[in-house]
Amino acid sequence: MNLTQRPRRLRTDGVRPLVRETDLSASDLIAPVFVDATTDERVPIETMPGHERVPVDEAVDRVEEIRETGVEAVMLFGVPESKDERGSRAWAEDGVVQEATRRITSETDAYVITDVCLCEYTDHGHCGVLEDDAAEDPRLTVRNDETLDLLGKIAASHAAAGADMVAPSGMIDGMVGAIREALDAQGNTDVPIMSYAAKYESAFYGPFRDAADGAPAFGDRRHYQMDPANAREARREVDLDVEQGADVLMVKPALPYLDIVKEIRESYDHPVAAYNVSGEYAMLHAAAEKGWLDLESVASESLLSIKRAGADLILTYFAEDLADAL
Repeated sequence: MNLTQRPRRLRTDGVRPLVRETDLSASDLIAPVFVDATTDERVPIETMPGHERVPVDEAVDRVEEIRETGVEAVMLFGVPESKDERGSRAWAEDGVVQEATRRITSETDAYVITDVCLCEYTDHGHCGVLEDDAAEDPRLTVRNDETLDLLGKIAASHAAAGADMVAPSGMIDGMVGAIREALDAQGNTDVPIMSYAAKYESAFYGPFRDAADGAPAFGDRRHYQMDPANAREARREVDLDVEQGADVLMVKPALPYLDIVKEIRESYDHPVAAYNVSGEYAMLHAAAEKGWLDLESVASESLLSIKRAGADLILTYFAEDLADAL
């Protein structure tokens, strides 16, 4: 038997780390933070073990806890004190994300990214202004062009509060261009946009909707988020966002769409982000609680797979735990 080729030679403890093709570091990770204007104490998120909604007064403390692990970037999501049909608290100067951003950027060195969407702020839970009778007719959906103006106002208010980057997540046609125009008009030409460029209408978002209180009151989001069956469409969506000025391109969710992450990485020079979403986090926790999986090992392997597929940045609920373990 001729065994001149023995790949095992490079798997011993001494050489294994030297030939490792993919590495994770804390600088690859973004940690989500939920800021809740309706509470004055931390509220555990039952479907996302280890995570909490925090009041505005504790937003700085929460971010400092994250930074102690080595993670420097956070993504802010807000739960407002009130909601209405158009989600007007989303762009209010004294809104929950705006106030948290001001405090965090003035008291820490964290890099603050803000979620730009309306689902947490509308009383119907959809990501924009509804067409008439949408609650009664499932064929109706969000008014695309009317929503663009509101997304521009939200992004501009976040930048005015000190956000380092804004991240539109609604999959509204033209959202990147509308936001770029709004930011530039106020002089914030240096604020980058991380677009949720390929966001699928996924069943993996359930726990997040509990965390951010953003579940649709009726219907679903299939009319504006992508069909999970489609891959080529992702390329078209990304092309449009690049044309409109997106600086970072995000795929959401991550694990069921690693093929999309890889395709975007190979096709574009832009930084690629992937969102390791709440359902991916929750299912690993559930299996670990049953004793079926080792949580730290499967979390690390999951994030390595996302990085290996081509993601430069990973938005993940495992950020603190992984950074601690690295």
